[in-house]
Amino acid sequence: MNYPAIASFVLFIIATLFITAYAARRTRSRKDFYVAGNTIGGMQNGIAISGDYMSAASFLGLVGLFFIGGYDTIFFIVNLILSWAVVLFLIAEKLRNLGSYTFADAVSVRLAARPVRILAATGTLAVAVPYLLAQMVAAGALVESLFGLSYVQGVLIVGVLMTVYVTFGGMIATTWVQIIKAALLVGGGTILAAGVLFVFDFDVNGLAGQAVDSHPQGLAIMQPGLLYPDIISVVSLSLAFIGGTAGLPHVLMRFFTVPDGVEARRSAAWAMAIISYFQLLVLVIGLGAIVLLANNPEFTYGGLKLRGGSNMAAIHLSQIIGGNIFMGFICAVAFATILAVVSGLMLSAATTISHDLFAGVIRKGLCTDAEELRVSRLTVVLLSIAGILLAILFKGQNVAVLATLPLVIAASANFPVLFLFMYWKGFTTRGALFGGYTGLLLAVSLIILGPTVWVNVLGYAEPLFPYAYPTLFSMGACFLFAWFFSITDKSPRAAAEADAFAEQLRRSQTGVR
Repeated sequence: MNYPAIASFVLFIIATLFITAYAARRTRSRKDFYVAGNTIGGMQNGIAISGDYMSAASFLGLVGLFFIGGYDTIFFIVNLILSWAVVLFLIAEKLRNLGSYTFADAVSVRLAARPVRILAATGTLAVAVPYLLAQMVAAGALVESLFGLSYVQGVLIVGVLMTVYVTFGGMIATTWVQIIKAALLVGGGTILAAGVLFVFDFDVNGLAGQAVDSHPQGLAIMQPGLLYPDIISVVSLSLAFIGGTAGLPHVLMRFFTVPDGVEARRSAAWAMAIISYFQLLVLVIGLGAIVLLANNPEFTYGGLKLRGGSNMAAIHLSQIIGGNIFMGFICAVAFATILAVVSGLMLSAATTISHDLFAGVIRKGLCTDAEELRVSRLTVVLLSIAGILLAILFKGQNVAVLATLPLVIAASANFPVLFLFMYWKGFTTRGALFGGYTGLLLAVSLIILGPTVWVNVLGYAEPLFPYAYPTLFSMGACFLFAWFFSITDKSPRAAAEADAFAEQLRRSQTGVR
């Protein structure tokens, strides 16, 4: 049992429960519950967004990937940064000025509200559920290997805590959980990277040279092609991150927590800066992991075969740099990271069901704040129970499989619809529906038929679709179908939607409604 990790995590839980109690006293309306009453400042929201976005995969996963594949991991890092440039310059301010709680609110400004809300809700849940499941499976595995508890106990802890945070504290509590988690993650990463540099006398060139000497692939780790040998895989991976980030519903929802569009843009700028800094830390940590862990009999079975798997690279490295106490802290940070991300995902999914489906589609806007808020809280509880049961059922499944699906779906269905709505006058409801559902179904189908599921999970020798990331094809199909079915739509509604574009543009620029 890792006592430093348990102590660090208990302190985090105590602090966040106090915050939840405070937030519960301030959460009285659906506006408070969904978007913290639009009272979060740009800097605070940017830190919270970075906390929401930097999941355990961003830390443990990327360090482990760099440990194995070297240079190709930079594709992930560069794309993470580019994705936020897209959000900063193209999405954040316009989205805040158009919407209220979800991106479906924005798209419904001039498109037919009911079918578009169903489409947006379908895309949101298709992103949130596998992402939520991936985080909970990772939490159970982390608890099982590091805290001395069982997998089921780990899943239950996360499920109960996220239910408490979201049900009682809403967006206010979720925001501050994410802010604390972001500070811990960036602080822990900074100390770990500084420790690596200290060991190597702050000589980055020397560190890189020793990494080449230590890695079984030698100089190949400093060259592209070790993980992704073909250009289609690289392009599809890039599109998954760039479009996926701009289409993740739990990230988009955060832009409605600020007072106006200017603060939304400031939020994106802060998030981009923090995430970019953290990715630089990952590079240093990854180099240090190669030199200090490869062929180390205390932490590997030989070569790159780490005890506990490649995702343990950062954890093992923290033990070398700072001993058991620092390793315990990093373990607790990793667990807190999962908890914060799960809370954001849960709130996003609950808002979609209560606001977009119940209030917008079933009740057609004719329900009170109190009714909608009750449905939201009930949804949180039901989703938590479902998430716990599914995570127990999916024990031992490849988390990468579950985590891949959300980015590809968001890039293939949500982002094209949102982008075309914001920037193309000729975009129609018919185009949105044909494009959105085509991108969604194609993304899911090609992932199942690709090597990630068809070979790694189902056990077949060869995939029916050769690429792990189908984003180039599914996103392309979404744009194509959205364009074609929009330009061929000659209905009176399509003409009215085109005429309404000028008003939409005015609102997106000024925020005046």
